[in-house]
Amino acid sequence: MLSEILTEVVANGGSVSFVHPLQPDMARAFWDGALAAAARGERIVLGAWDGELLTGTVTLLLDCPPNQPHRAEIAKLMTRPSHRRRGVAAALMRAAETLAVQHGRTLLVLDTATEGGGSRLYEGLGYVLAGEIPDYALKLHGGLTGTLIYWKRIGRETRTGGSPEAPSEG
Repeated sequence: MLSEILTEVVANGGSVSFVHPLQPDMARAFWDGALAAAARGERIVLGAWDGELLTGTVTLLLDCPPNQPHRAEIAKLMTRPSHRRRGVAAALMRAAETLAVQHGRTLLVLDTATEGGGSRLYEGLGYVLAGEIPDYALKLHGGLTGTLIYWKRIGRETRTGGSPEAPSEG
């Protein structure tokens, strides 16, 4: 079902690193690699279900460089077109944030396409726009689109202002 949702999202214009038409063997190879990385503890793949149907997925990338053990990256947030605007993506994001905190992460980063991406969703969930990179990826029907880079502090070590609490002296 993971390959099926990836293929469906790409066919409907989703900017998730692949271009249409996505061949089934390429989708399977991606998920085989992603699940192998999950088995090694390098990422967490979450799914949302409606009965027997996988309706959405998101990946939390935990394998960061040695000088960045405090952060994780959100990747491949996908919702089937038939289940969009039902809270699936927001629920997946909240679950990913919870798991990130459980893994000791205090900063999340993500990117989304400038055109047709999830900027409204991410901003609604408290993510802060860091900036835009122009001409970052190919669009479904030709041409280039930019990408927006977002970040969010998470966990107990944060406060409303978005910066870490200073350690208290006792």
